[in-house]
Amino acid sequence: MSQSITTDVLIVGGGVAGLWLSARLRRAGYSTVLVETATLGGGQSIKSQGIIHGGAKYALHGALSGASEAIADMPRRWREALAGTGELDLSGVRLLSEAHYLWSPGTLAGNLTSFFASKAVRGRVDAVKGADLPPALQHPKFKGKVYRLAELVLDVPSLIARLAELSSDGLLAAKRIEPLKEGDTLTGLRVDDYEIRAQRIVLSAGQGNAELLSALGLKQPAQQTRPLHMVMAKGPALKPLYAHCLGGGPKPRVTVTSHPANDGQWVWYLGGDLAEADGVARTPEAQIEAAKAEMHALLPWVDQSQTHWATLRIERAEPAQSGLVRPDNAFLADEDALLVGWPTKLALAPDFADRVLAALERDAITPGNHEPLPAFPKPAVARPAWDDMP
Repeated sequence: MSQSITTDVLIVGGGVAGLWLSARLRRAGYSTVLVETATLGGGQSIKSQGIIHGGAKYALHGALSGASEAIADMPRRWREALAGTGELDLSGVRLLSEAHYLWSPGTLAGNLTSFFASKAVRGRVDAVKGADLPPALQHPKFKGKVYRLAELVLDVPSLIARLAELSSDGLLAAKRIEPLKEGDTLTGLRVDDYEIRAQRIVLSAGQGNAELLSALGLKQPAQQTRPLHMVMAKGPALKPLYAHCLGGGPKPRVTVTSHPANDGQWVWYLGGDLAEADGVARTPEAQIEAAKAEMHALLPWVDQSQTHWATLRIERAEPAQSGLVRPDNAFLADEDALLVGWPTKLALAPDFADRVLAALERDAITPGNHEPLPAFPKPAVARPAWDDMP
């Protein structure tokens, strides 16, 4: 027999976007239930590099774009949350680096250097050298330029765990999700043995949104995926590095972040152009060989003889765009009681929550009075792939 539950907002998808939204709504007085069919953060979230972008990455052609301006305020908002003074209290989340860097192994093009010195990016980008360089670049053989970005790098597993704490009693591990309707009107979802009715239902399940929409008989909003083939390197010679290595084009040649493994060693997590088109087409073995060659060319003084390598494929889910371009902002579409969205990147989770809250305000959806939630079975928090490396 099904148990009937009512809540203000029912969220499907326990990645950072759904968890951040649930915490924001609860802080605003709303009742929430968040449903997850696997592990919390186990999709795109745990596979992200943890960079809270501020826009410089999207200005490598020498001008600010819509993407760079849309995301410019994200580092401030995340920084305040990490200090416990922002829209959420994330004061227990581990900060891996206070800054991310732009690193040119040669000489930056003159127009790009002038752009970094311009008013457009002042306060976002500062040149560094000597002892201020990232540890991995502090070597006599290093030649090039390094710019410090006012962007954070977070330990994503600790972020997911903290966000889960903020919605603890409202987290529901599910096996089966079906629409709950009165006539043709969607009023909630049937989740295993629970009938959950809500004023609004939010789908924030990343790649899972497409399947959920299909189960609801909907074709819109359409979804696109952009694949990545990331590389992980773990070894005793690796020192912390958080940087976009510039290659002269509009995308970083390689993006490196460093993550602590269970045994105290560092794991380099490699993305950027390395992980995109050509990298996606390679086998894992070929991708590892490409990464080895790239890192040897860029950092020849790093002894890789004891380094272990692995790859990880990711499908980044987003609203469908003409030409598969990357959306500039978080995305939200709504029809009646259903809201469907994608944050499009980790840093924009606050923007996604803003859009949901604005939709609730527009529709005069206010917190209601609800019975306490039952003791739900809770989903586990995802473990990062580098924890399984030897």
